[in-house]
Amino acid sequence: MNFTARLKRFRKSEHITQADLADMLGVSTSTVGTWEIGRSKPNVVMLKKMADLFNVSIEELYFGEGE
Repeated sequence: MNFTARLKRFRKSEHITQADLADMLGVSTSTVGTWEIGRSKPNVVMLKKMADLFNVSIEELYFGEGE
């Protein structure tokens, strides 16, 4: 599974919409959408915020450690 699929899976497992996640991170909904389709990738600050939100490591979120 790649990063885009993991991000979407983690987001949906928490019952969070793209708009909700965008609000939590201080970015636009379209930014979250571009991450989920692989058009762009979040920077390390955003990765840390998302990892904390989903209660996983950055490595697990980005690289799928432990899959």
